[in-house]
Amino acid sequence: MRAASVSRRTAETDVALSIALDGTGKAEIATGVGFLDHMLELFARHALVDLTVTVKGDLHVDQHHTTEDTGIALGQALLQALGDKKGIARYADIHLPMDETLTRVALDISGRPFLVFRTTFPTEKIGAFDTELVREFFQAFAINAGLTLHVETLYGANSHHIAESCFKGVARCLRQALSVDPREGGRIPSTKGTL
Repeated sequence: MRAASVSRRTAETDVALSIALDGTGKAEIATGVGFLDHMLELFARHALVDLTVTVKGDLHVDQHHTTEDTGIALGQALLQALGDKKGIARYADIHLPMDETLTRVALDISGRPFLVFRTTFPTEKIGAFDTELVREFFQAFAINAGLTLHVETLYGANSHHIAESCFKGVARCLRQALSVDPREGGRIPSTKGTL
């Protein structure tokens, strides 16, 4: 089974995270940040990965370290769970609608981490959550998972919908890219022979 667990402890956070790539979308999330919990729950459901996340962070400072370090741990766990990447589809893209919002996501499980994030929010906060942390999360996730990740919101008016469309879009792309393609015959999907 493609699964991994990661522990990350710093002076700012203590993160314990487990992922199973061939799951059913079960999620047990407790980061201390309600909006982040919501995003990770829907991420697991739409990616069809099983995800357990527990974080104790310096929330008396703000939500930045908790959000970023959760992204780091999720990326590290995904990379470990992928193993040698043999047989995966590798690429995926999607247009994800969320009411008045439309977000385009494209990704490559390339081993060459890069984030293009072209999304703006009409408000600085969603409840108590700083909207700038959406980009911070995906930056940490993409770099640590070795993903080339493009996220662009084409239009939208509601910050909650915009953020949710980004998380759901990335999740749905991962669901496709992580899938095993029987036509690959267990090969690494690259002419170089490595990702």
